[in-house]
Amino acid sequence: MANPTNNSEPSNVDSKMNTKRRKKKSIVWEHFTIETIDAGCTRARCMQCKKSFAYISGSKLAGTSHLKRHISLGICPVGRTNEKSGQIVPFTPLPTINVSQDDNILPRKRQRKTSVSTNGSFYQDYWQQDIAKMIIMHEYPLNIVECPAFLNCVKSLQPNFPVLPLDAIERDCVGLYRRERQTLLNLISSIQGQVNLSLDMWATDQSVGYVFITGQFIDDDWKLRRMILSVVLLPFPDSESALNHAVLSCVADWNLESKLLAVTLDETFANKAVRNNLRHLLSVKNPLIFDGKFLIGSCYARVLCHLAQDALGVVSEAVKKVRDSVKYVVTVKSCQDRFNDLRLQLQVPSAKNLVLDDQNQWNTTYHMLVASCELKEVFSCLDTFDSNYQITITMDEWKQMEILCTFLKLLLDAADLLTGPTYPTANAFFHEAWKIQLELKHASVSDDMFIRRLTKSMHERFDKYWKDCFLVFSIAVVMDPRFKMRLVEFSFSRIYGEDADHWNKAVSEGVHELFLDYVVQMLPPPTFVVNGNEGFLKTEIPKEDEETILHCGFVKTEAPENEIFLSTSDELSDFDVYISGVTNHQNTRLELDQYLEESVLPRMQEFDVLGWWRSNRKKYPTLSKMASDILSIPVSTSFQDSVFDIRCRKMDRYQCSLKPSTLEALVCAKDWLQNGISDYSPSISPKSILKTKL
Repeated sequence: MANPTNNSEPSNVDSKMNTKRRKKKSIVWEHFTIETIDAGCTRARCMQCKKSFAYISGSKLAGTSHLKRHISLGICPVGRTNEKSGQIVPFTPLPTINVSQDDNILPRKRQRKTSVSTNGSFYQDYWQQDIAKMIIMHEYPLNIVECPAFLNCVKSLQPNFPVLPLDAIERDCVGLYRRERQTLLNLISSIQGQVNLSLDMWATDQSVGYVFITGQFIDDDWKLRRMILSVVLLPFPDSESALNHAVLSCVADWNLESKLLAVTLDETFANKAVRNNLRHLLSVKNPLIFDGKFLIGSCYARVLCHLAQDALGVVSEAVKKVRDSVKYVVTVKSCQDRFNDLRLQLQVPSAKNLVLDDQNQWNTTYHMLVASCELKEVFSCLDTFDSNYQITITMDEWKQMEILCTFLKLLLDAADLLTGPTYPTANAFFHEAWKIQLELKHASVSDDMFIRRLTKSMHERFDKYWKDCFLVFSIAVVMDPRFKMRLVEFSFSRIYGEDADHWNKAVSEGVHELFLDYVVQMLPPPTFVVNGNEGFLKTEIPKEDEETILHCGFVKTEAPENEIFLSTSDELSDFDVYISGVTNHQNTRLELDQYLEESVLPRMQEFDVLGWWRSNRKKYPTLSKMASDILSIPVSTSFQDSVFDIRCRKMDRYQCSLKPSTLEALVCAKDWLQNGISDYSPSISPKSILKTKL
């Protein structure tokens, strides 16, 4: 047998030798050598087991497939022996080594396999979009793409993935925002109803502020949508016209000139001049419906936070004693053991565990106080078993804590409406708001001096808020077919007694006035036509609208070809005649009257008020539009994670360092992705690419 050599080539098979030379670039030749047996026969020998395999025999070329199977499938009997078990481990092939990049020596077939720039670009685009989405959803800084730990992680997953420059990932994030924005803009443009806004101010360490403008509306599927529309930088947040610019820019950007109904402000905008300017601006934008009536000057969640702070401030010393006692027990293991032993000896029935509160979240203080009150007997005896415990809480102080918890529970139930998985419709807030007003009003004149002292400032604050918002709360609950005006009348009789009629009348007139505004909006607009030398106002009533108008309680004036001709000598007087002609019919009832006179639905815990109006929109075509707009009014500007937060929301240093447009893109895109406006998915996914390859 001839000595093995990698350079021995028979002279009479030049074409086969060229083939063999190309095949020597394969990975198998890192594990095999070529042996020339004679002029017409060449074999391949495994470097590990020394077994010989056919390669070239005369005019036949065996190829390398069987050689690859020998090394890749573990067929080779010689491998690394497991010293403990003595078992044979198949030989592990060496890693692929990049060969020379000289196109002249690379085989053509191998060039096609390694040239994956097209597929690579698809993968890279997909990965870049996923990285942008990750940054948005988790609020990572943009420069995470330059962090060594992030780069190591990405390289371990895909060694060929390039380092992304900061401006590239910023473009990807902004691009994703723009795509989502167009989808949301199309959605808002398609809805039939109005859009309501809420404005929440975020402070900074600088002298500027940012206002978060959130839109709330009912879509065509009668689902309540709540989305952040704009994040606007306010260079001079204390200016009386600061909000005008922010609101105008949002209205213009989202084409809301004729779609705006209500605006809710947070407490930051308490300046009367600021509110008056905004009220005037919005009245001009939509004079028919808005007219300044639905400018809610305070955030529901923030009002509850202030009420809780007022109550806690009255008994701050006693609260501090309880907090220090809880801290002593829960922070030292030996103290906690003694406390639990004493608890068992006294057989205290409470199952609550002591947890130290977060003083920036008033609901955690409430839960700490409730648990402590149930374990007050243990605290009262603790000093006899633990000489280091020297805090004395009197029985009067414990009684004060229990009374405090009663009123905090009232606020907690009201605030919990905002912590659910979905934002509630406006009718849900009336139930809790009128109970707070009732309880605080009665408590403020209680015979108990402590209760009067505890609730005095609370009642003053909430009474001011109630007078500002009761009309919105009341009209919203009237739109709930389970309650209508009945609940308003019942609750007002409890709150105001003999004076309830005045408040009931205000709600009834408000509902009817608003309904008439909607009726006028739904009437076909008059158009000016010329007949000879005279001008006329011509009102065309389409066939499909005749039933709607008649159902609203109006009779179509008889005229040739369904036309009403009015003299236009006085534009405003003609308008008055037009309105009176369609509203002064005495023998029909309005939709609203029919709705209010019908019996209320039986109360049930799970009731979809929007679903009911969707099912009855043909019966109440105008009233259903009004209901959808009213029920989507936001009464709170706070986000779900800050409902109980006593602190003012504040932008961090990194957020302030971003360009305002980039900050807006990151904040809005996260909100839209979370709320499922449209899940981003590229046109080609890795799975589809894999299927194409196979």
